Amino acid sequence: MASEEEVKGKLYDGVLTKRLLGYVHPYIKYIAIAVPLITFNSIVELIGLNITMMAVDLYLKPIAESQLNFISRLLQQSFKLLDWNPSISEALLFFTGLYLLVVILGFVLSYLQVVILNTMGQHIMYDMRKEIFTQFQKLPLQFYDQNPVGRLITRLTTDVSSLNELMTSGFVALVSDVLTLVGILTFLFLVNWQLALAILLVLPMMIGVTAWFRKNASVGFRKVRVKIALLNSFLQEHIMGMAIVQLFNREKREFEQFKTINDEHRQVNIETIFYYAVFYPAIGWVSALGTAVIVWYGGLQILEGTLTLGALIFFIQATQRFYEPIMDLSEKYNILQAAMASAERIFSLLDTPITIISPEKPYKTTKIKGAIEFRNVWFAYQDENWILKDLSFKIEPGQSIAIVGHTGAGKTTISSLLMRFYDIQKGQIFIDGVDIKEFDLKELRQIFGVVLQDVFLFSGDIATNITLGDKNITEQNMLDAAKQVHADKFISELKNTYKSELNERGSTLSVGQRQLLSFARALAFNPRVLILDEATSSVDTETELLIRDAVKTLLAGRTSLIIAHRLSTIQSADKIMVMHKGQLREMGNHQELLAKRGIYYKLYQLQYREEPVSTR
Repeated sequence: MASEEEVKGKLYDGVLTKRLLGYVHPYIKYIAIAVPLITFNSIVELIGLNITMMAVDLYLKPIAESQLNFISRLLQQSFKLLDWNPSISEALLFFTGLYLLVVILGFVLSYLQVVILNTMGQHIMYDMRKEIFTQFQKLPLQFYDQNPVGRLITRLTTDVSSLNELMTSGFVALVSDVLTLVGILTFLFLVNWQLALAILLVLPMMIGVTAWFRKNASVGFRKVRVKIALLNSFLQEHIMGMAIVQLFNREKREFEQFKTINDEHRQVNIETIFYYAVFYPAIGWVSALGTAVIVWYGGLQILEGTLTLGALIFFIQATQRFYEPIMDLSEKYNILQAAMASAERIFSLLDTPITIISPEKPYKTTKIKGAIEFRNVWFAYQDENWILKDLSFKIEPGQSIAIVGHTGAGKTTISSLLMRFYDIQKGQIFIDGVDIKEFDLKELRQIFGVVLQDVFLFSGDIATNITLGDKNITEQNMLDAAKQVHADKFISELKNTYKSELNERGSTLSVGQRQLLSFARALAFNPRVLILDEATSSVDTETELLIRDAVKTLLAGRTSLIIAHRLSTIQSADKIMVMHKGQLREMGNHQELLAKRGIYYKLYQLQYREEPVSTR
């Protein structure tokens, strides 16, 4: 995961930018409102800088009209047109009120632009997360076999948030800073072009310090991001596995490992702090130098009568505001760079091809009987490391077929291929004589009900976990399903019965109770084909007896595949398939396979060493 977080990202990528603008386009009205607000706000801020200058030059220290700069002269002409000749106290009250009005107006404009652009950002994040989650649902299981969950969650959360920061605060600051820089420079040259040129003398130093900070800080940020990824990964793994850590007394060793990772994270943060510690004082020093140049050169001009006191005050105020956007460029660079890296990762995920899709004209299902056939099936999860080799078998409608074999023999793979979680490389798989690739994926998977060894329960109440929110399953159907698999007994003992809330993955229930709920879920959906994958291997004997009784009801009239290690659970199956190294080596009922004294016989002996083996 860390290696992917190290992606530096281009400062600008035309292709990525074009795709990002596609998300902005539906909300262009927000930008159409925000840009004028930003522009007007920059103008209002510049007006505020000019108010002090005009008050000083016109009233606090009046000067001849010929000495007034363009802006002050414009205001004086406006007063004459209005036939208003205020006293000094009236004028100062006017300028104070005007300045207060400008401040309030600036606040309102800033508030509106922040609300509008952040609202737009929330809409864009909403759309993007919907698209990413939809992609998650369409991607084949093979994709999840190869990508850690933590990395995928990062795409949906952190990376989308990085793009939001670019589209809201980053966009606002960039446009505002550019407008402010252009506006201040324009006003500076209008007031006194010689002094404006003097200010620009320190600009190369400012740019140099900013460039140094940007280069080194961005490296530090990447290091911090990598160390955070490692820290989070370590914490997630060890918190989930805390029982094992405590059981084997590994606390001290794991603490030392955590201490190392945490120390590395601290070190890279301290490195980043160093650049900030140098950058801001350096910028402050350059700004002070710029102000000193203004005071020195501006003071000389005042003595020569070519600059007014109000203009000098304006230059001092405007200079401080002029340097701020330049300082912000380093931060905006990092935001843009991080956003481009996030966009690259997100679009890489969205561009991952969906290899398992429904056909354009799917087979129209009527009533599924449940006949299954594998014909010369070859399958490998990767390259030609074959899990199944030339596998062929048939299951008649309503038959119960057990699949046994050593770990890695391909038992669970058979069920995954039936539901097209993976596509085979060679051969064909049929249901009722129709190739499963001709079915619509949704309709194909509705044929099956699956009960796994590791039951997955969602946060929510018990009723929702049985029905999964399917409105076609009535409350009575749910209650009947729970009763038939004997789940209603423990559910009725809970305080809120079927409305009882479950914690993450049903952690408050026992393994057996979770297993019974999974049986109730399978029965509630009334599948035509039932797959039991090690469904009773983790339950106690009493619960297993309840489940065995429930299974008889569950299997009645259905085609079923029972994958099991415990041979006691599959002896009543119509047929037993014995898998070995990806091949079907034996097939028959329990007594027939024992009589052959082959692989099944050996498996049976291993489980029942102390019991006499009967072949009758």
